[in-house]
Amino acid sequence: MHTVIVIGVGLVLLAVCLAVARAVGEPGAVRSAVLVFLPLWLAGTVANLVLGVKRAGYTVAEEAPIAAVVFAVPAVVALLVWWRLR
Repeated sequence: MHTVIVIGVGLVLLAVCLAVARAVGEPGAVRSAVLVFLPLWLAGTVANLVLGVKRAGYTVAEEAPIAAVVFAVPAVVALLVWWRLR
């Protein structure tokens, strides 16, 4: 359940980045928002991995595949948005 919640947080972060870009209204702002989102989401995913290792007691080997999925789902959605707007 935690994984689904964290993926949802990633999608909300993407929506916020896109909303800010649309509010700015400059040409290419939405594409730039995706490029801002990806490193932000990577940092959030790594932070979630570190918390899983330190607090929940998982090993890095146990947590890494889950972190990859947690990063990949919102990242793929972001890249699809970027690709549609190019």
